[in-house]
Amino acid sequence: MATREIILLGNPILREQCSKVKDVRSDEIQATIADLRDTLHDFRLRKGFGRGIAAPQIGTTRQIIYLDFEIQGPVVNPVITGRSRKKFRLWDDCFSFPDILVEVERNYSIVVSYQDENGKRKKVEAEGALSELLQHEIDHLNGILAIDRAIDSRHIVLRSEYDKLVRNEPRRL
Repeated sequence: MATREIILLGNPILREQCSKVKDVRSDEIQATIADLRDTLHDFRLRKGFGRGIAAPQIGTTRQIIYLDFEIQGPVVNPVITGRSRKKFRLWDDCFSFPDILVEVERNYSIVVSYQDENGKRKKVEAEGALSELLQHEIDHLNGILAIDRAIDSRHIVLRSEYDKLVRNEPRRL
């Protein structure tokens, strides 16, 4: 398919609530899945990071994310059905604001129900990094960005400043 332009912070599409996919096997949805895959792989080659992407980031307001981490492929109509009480903090980044890092708090584990690229219903129990990634990408489908989840305004930094200050002294900010 095609590599698509990444929608950047400030574009109102990133704040829209995405609609449910009715027919996962339709040509339109399969093309969107392919575009998400190609765009994710291209971004990672150019920027050196990236494990997942959500449909609004390429201008499509449908409930589709594409992961290339512990889950390989599309996650369609995902719903978080369970969350742990245990939480953890991490510095999060996003394709839609690649020069900014945000310290957020996420649930350590979650349960997600979704459909695969063939429409088959699946469930994943995710912990740690996969849990965080799914929460980040599912937030995109609800018009929520990592910047909205910042612990406070002091926990939003430019990547260049993070590289200078935070890696060796995480509580300096």
